[in-house]
Amino acid sequence: MPKKRSGGGLSATQQAAKFLGVSVLAGAVMAGIALPAAGALGLAAKGSVKGFDEIPANLKSPQLSQRTTILDSRGNQLATVYSRDRTVVDLKDISPYMQKAIVAIEDSRFYKHGAIDLKGVLRALNKNAQSGGVSQGASTLTQQLVKNYFIEEAGDDPTKVAEATQQTLGRKVRELKYAIQIEEKLGKKKILENYLNITFFGEQAYGVEAASQRYFSKHAKDLNVQESALLAGIVQSPSRYDPVNDEAEATKRRNTVLQRMAELGDISQAEADRAKEKPLGLHVSQPKNGCITATKGAAFFCKYVENVFLTDPAFGKTREARAQLWNRGGLTIRTTMDPQAQESVQASLKEHVYKSDSVAAAATLVEPGTGKVLAMGQSKPYGYGNNETEYNFSVNRDMGGSNYGFPTGSTFKPFVAAAAIEGGKPATQAYSAPYKMNYPSPVQRCSSNPYVNTKGETVENENESEKGPYRMKEAMAKSINTYFVQLISDIGLCPVVKMTDALHVVQGDGSKLPETPSIALGSIGLSPLTMANAYATFAARGMYCTPIAIESITQKIGNEQKSIEVPKSTCSRAMSEKTADTVNTLLRGVVDSGTGQQAGLTDRESAGKTGTTDERKNAWFVGYTPNLAGAVWVGSAKQNVKMTGISIGGVYHDLVFGGQVPGPIWKDAMTGALAGKAAPDFNLIDIPDDDTNGKGRGKGRGNDGGKNGDNTGGLIGGLIGGLTDGGTTGGATGDTNGGTFPTPTISLPGNFIEGQTNGGNRNGGTRG
Repeated sequence: MPKKRSGGGLSATQQAAKFLGVSVLAGAVMAGIALPAAGALGLAAKGSVKGFDEIPANLKSPQLSQRTTILDSRGNQLATVYSRDRTVVDLKDISPYMQKAIVAIEDSRFYKHGAIDLKGVLRALNKNAQSGGVSQGASTLTQQLVKNYFIEEAGDDPTKVAEATQQTLGRKVRELKYAIQIEEKLGKKKILENYLNITFFGEQAYGVEAASQRYFSKHAKDLNVQESALLAGIVQSPSRYDPVNDEAEATKRRNTVLQRMAELGDISQAEADRAKEKPLGLHVSQPKNGCITATKGAAFFCKYVENVFLTDPAFGKTREARAQLWNRGGLTIRTTMDPQAQESVQASLKEHVYKSDSVAAAATLVEPGTGKVLAMGQSKPYGYGNNETEYNFSVNRDMGGSNYGFPTGSTFKPFVAAAAIEGGKPATQAYSAPYKMNYPSPVQRCSSNPYVNTKGETVENENESEKGPYRMKEAMAKSINTYFVQLISDIGLCPVVKMTDALHVVQGDGSKLPETPSIALGSIGLSPLTMANAYATFAARGMYCTPIAIESITQKIGNEQKSIEVPKSTCSRAMSEKTADTVNTLLRGVVDSGTGQQAGLTDRESAGKTGTTDERKNAWFVGYTPNLAGAVWVGSAKQNVKMTGISIGGVYHDLVFGGQVPGPIWKDAMTGALAGKAAPDFNLIDIPDDDTNGKGRGKGRGNDGGKNGDNTGGLIGGLIGGLTDGGTTGGATGDTNGGTFPTPTISLPGNFIEGQTNGGNRNGGTRG
């Protein structure tokens, strides 16, 4: 006599013999389960057997979809995401009560029959014939497991799900053949384990571990008898027997399972009776699925990670393949997010901008030299309610951001300066830089056709007092629009475009920057991540590194963890070290004595640039230290709020400037993120303040203003220096070496002394 396998059930020979013994009746039997008797019994057995033989021999157990866990850089959990909430566990980690309960109510002869329970089939056939319909099924746990395999493979495709669950003879025959195969291959214990891990228990819980956590907030191995009976009873109809929404119906079903366990001898009648008297004892935990549940305000960073995964060919050749891997889950994704930096960003945003404000703020921090995105947050939380949004303002459209990014204002000017310096222009380059001028024309572009100002478009500075000549250092500190328009006219547009290409600066929709002089003033929409990463190149002394958010990925397959290769940051030289050092020196002056003084860090070297766009619809501060770069944007996502006469974060502002609102956000975020971290210095270069050509300006600090300069240079140098740094000499005339502090003969615009005067452009331009 053939021996039984260790897993229990009939041997392959016994199952084959049993199948052959009923093969003549197979079509009728199987049809009797699935279809009304009158129609089913007319099917030919021969046709059914032929179909059986033609079914492929091997059924591969699908990799069950599970939770994916997203971690920060220190291994702390940020969020779990899943298409199906499931945690696969071994049979030894499932309560014996649970194992007995599911067998008792779903397939009490499970250990006595093979893949098909002949007695059950005949009983169901007789019952269905009497009723003229499908009043009873005869699927074994093994057959149910096969059906669940088909459903799992179908995923969320409604057509495939319908095919996997359709009540047809063909599906039943296919189910039967694969059930026989599985019985032979796996054995009873493994079949039971797989079934308990795959089946749906309602309330978004797939598998017994997730169900145990959902209903009782405990592990499946700790379920008692009445809890096990409740879960086993749910499987037949998760909606009907849902204990959360219908306690009475769920209690009746639980007690039915308990009684069946007693009848089978799994528990005594006394145990069953005592358990029936117990309350359901629910301790429901709400499902925490998706980035919306992320800790530390990291929902947008979490969504960024998801979008990186879904768009990177490293994780699958097609988006469909990548989505399938993501939805299958079982991944542990360790990200680059630094919890200290993330908490600092969120605290600063919360302090300075309320989620109920008419404008929003977004901030992103990047590590120079590695491309690691360390933090990403915004003032309006992730969600779909009032004062919430699903758009990530920090990233480009393909990563879940706005359609076009946001105009950057004068934060674009360092790119123009870098292009000029890289091409050989000295940092002492001077231009007339009048208060107002036409856009220069023609201006050479990369193509053969130069830009021509056919419409007579003009550009002007913020205040009439801002008129040249200026040199680069002072023009950068004060954000002089006309200076940078003249600079871009001098060098041409092609060097600027080549520089921004090297810095991977693209518009928010992913397209290249247009070749027009207005780009010098930040009229094009960019994202905070793009800006932070480009400025990180200055901090890294000219080395650009592609941004990365994922450090490592492992995938659970069975009981093993498989590593998935993740793309690393690729670094390339965008400019020489000398050019980067020169830009760092220029931008250090912005926070020392220019428009960004309110953003300057007090405990370490910092550099940066302010930006405010036309009509004050956007305000920026982008800055960095040698070991951290960050960008902060404030404005309306729809670009319909002019930030004049506005309250932001409970503070009223007549006019919003880049150094006034984004600057302090950046300062507080960076201060917290860098607390306890090293404070390296920049490699600065000497940029003379004095003019050897008689065309320069007075020193910004007013110690020796206007030496050998013109009257305007002496006046402005002395005025600014005297009022901001307490200087007592000020070059009142162009041919003196200083003198008594002059009596002002001009009216000073509001906020002028604080360095917040920002240049403006009548044609979509920018203020500093």
